[in-house]
Order: sequence, then C-alpha cells, then structure tokens
Amino acid sequence: MLARAAVAALGLVIATDLFALWADYDMYEVTGHIADGRLEGAVRASADRADRLYSSAGIVQTIALVVCIVVYLFWFSRVRINAEVFRPDGHSKSRGWVIGSWFTPVVNLWYPRRIMLDIWDASSPGVPWGPPRPHGLVTTWWTLWLVSLAAGRAGYQAYRKADTAEEIHAAVAQVMFADAVDVVAAVLAILVVLRLTRMQHEKALRGPETEPASVTV
Repeated sequence: MLARAAVAALGLVIATDLFALWADYDMYEVTGHIADGRLEGAVRASADRADRLYSSAGIVQTIALVVCIVVYLFWFSRVRINAEVFRPDGHSKSRGWVIGSWFTPVVNLWYPRRIMLDIWDASSPGVPWGPPRPHGLVTTWWTLWLVSLAAGRAGYQAYRKADTAEEIHAAVAQVMFADAVDVVAAVLAILVVLRLTRMQHEKALRGPETEPASVTV
C-alpha cells in the first residue's frame, strides 16, 4: 500500500514537472521575443500570460513535492524496518538518520543514498551469503536527483536576480533543464520503489536465508 502511494506521489511530481516544462517553454519563448526587441501588443499579452502560467507552475510543483516527501518518507521508513528484519547488522546508519538525513545540510548529499544501499543490499535475495543486486539503478537515480536540485537552485537564483529579458531568458533555460532532469529522476525513483518493494516481498516469501552447505571433495 505504501509503495503504491509512493509511486502515485512520484507520478504527481512528474505531472507537475511536465506542466512546469510547458510553462518554462512559454516563458522562454516570450522572453526571447522581448530580448529581440519585439514589444508589440501581442507579445506583451503573451508575456503576462506566460508570467501567470510560470507562477502557477511553481505553486503546483511545490505542493506536489511536499506531498511526495511525506509519502515517500513513510515508505522509506517502512522498507528500512523491513530490511532490519532481513539483516539486523547490515546498516551503517542508525534508524534516526532514515528521516533526519534528508533534512541535515551537507550529509543529505550522501547519507540517504547510503541508507538506501544498505536497505537494497539487505533486501537482495541470497544476502548475506550471496552478492547483493547491482546498485546501478539507485546510483543513477540519486545522481540525477542531485543534478536536478543543483540546477533548480541555480536557475531559481538566476531568475530571482534577473532584471532584463535576456537574463530572464537565460535563467528560464536553466530551470527548464532542472525540470527535465527531475522528470527522469522521478521516473527512476518509481523504478527503485517498485524493484525494492518486489525484492522485499520475494525475500519475505522465501523465509530466512541459510548458509549454503559446504561441499567436501
């Protein structure tokens, strides 16, 4: 149930990001016309519409993000608890960091990923006697998430400080890039949720892992 809610929340983020990309492009196009010196009435009307659309996109993105954070962290806490059952000694960070790591400056750049990898490894079939599933999906998701955060912050700061159409045009391009990367990161986050949830379900059905019997030759 929590996995489905997390997937739905991430889907909401994707939908609002796509809406924001539409608003970004509209603003990008209008500011490009203004930067080229086109100041006729139609362009001014388009600029007003683009500004309202851009502001609305920012609001719905914020709402979707807050909802997603709450639901995702409920799921994240649940899979960590499950993973402790599978492998009590397989976690490098205490349970308090499961939530706190996302909101603590600096360590939030790598602690959540480390916690996720510990959960992933503990939930992998065959662990602790066999190798865990590859980390490529988790690493790619986390990398794109960090890129989207950095690009989004840079674009927001540039847009806030912009005074001319040219500066707004350039800032919106940065925001557009951040929103596009966030869409991909959210899609990968959905895949992580689905795969990890399936791994835990399969591991629970298999029961306790036992050490393979040694073979004497």
